[in-house]
Amino acid sequence: MDLDVFVTAHRAEWDRLDHLLRRGRRLTGAEADELVALYQRTATHLSLIQSSAPDPMLIARLTQLVARARATVTGARRAGWRDAARFLTEGFPAAVYRSRRWWIPTALLSTALAVVIGWWISAHPEVQSAIAAPEELRQMTRPGGEYETYYSSHPAASFAAQVWTNNAQAAAMCLVLGAFLCVPVIWILFLNMLNLGVGIGLMSAAGRLDTFLGLILPHGLLELTAVFVAAGTGLRLGWTLIDPGPHSRRTALAQQGRAALGMALGLALVLFVSGLIEGFVTPSGLPTWARIAIGIGAELAFLAYVYILGGRAARAGETGDVETTDRSAELPVAA
Repeated sequence: MDLDVFVTAHRAEWDRLDHLLRRGRRLTGAEADELVALYQRTATHLSLIQSSAPDPMLIARLTQLVARARATVTGARRAGWRDAARFLTEGFPAAVYRSRRWWIPTALLSTALAVVIGWWISAHPEVQSAIAAPEELRQMTRPGGEYETYYSSHPAASFAAQVWTNNAQAAAMCLVLGAFLCVPVIWILFLNMLNLGVGIGLMSAAGRLDTFLGLILPHGLLELTAVFVAAGTGLRLGWTLIDPGPHSRRTALAQQGRAALGMALGLALVLFVSGLIEGFVTPSGLPTWARIAIGIGAELAFLAYVYILGGRAARAGETGDVETTDRSAELPVAA
């Protein structure tokens, strides 16, 4: 494509579209029809330039022009309670359900890794010595030691807020870094499993594994599930760069990326619930069985939410993506 010739041939159309957009609501019926036709042609022109003769300044101008025209043609729409209800009952659970082939294997492999690390540390005193001095290990693992007081060392509300913030950041990093292939996500997941494995190993070596599990399970089941979902989704997003499937790499990444952003919001809510359990239930005076029962109940509720609501929405065609009217054009529009 000769870019100069192409610009000369279509500049008048772009200027005319810009003029009509500036007139806003003062358009006549014929002018409104003309605006729609020019919007369609300009969108096609933008697609052709992006694929054949990318010019940053021209692409920026036409992108802005097409976006303004699209907003005028489709109209602005404000998010409301209907959108929030649709997201919570269809979009988010469907996105989690559809990515289950990624996060379930991630959860199983990660849990197995944490158990293996814990066994290795527990069975090898020299590894324990490399982690900390014997006196420090006793301070961490003794009754009333650091592992137990960690959950009650701060006021419950502030501790829950801190936990929620940290976990939400970890989940968001898994989702965002997935766009840079899979290695950063795997590294974040490994660090989380390493910390868990160290706790399992040290407390097991001290003969207090039951106490450790009683502290971890109430909030850890839901918390780790959210992290596994985020990591699995991040891995799926990274794999999309390698194998976009039947779509172009750009289109596939846009679809998965929009769904991942929605999942970040949903997982923040899940981690908020987990943070409340960790801040108020884990350090409470409830019997261990009651605290664990609350954690199991929260986990089962989340899985039922995903498999019942999410499965139903996914079978109905929901992908977790934004509504069609809120997506930018993915293919050239017929001129």
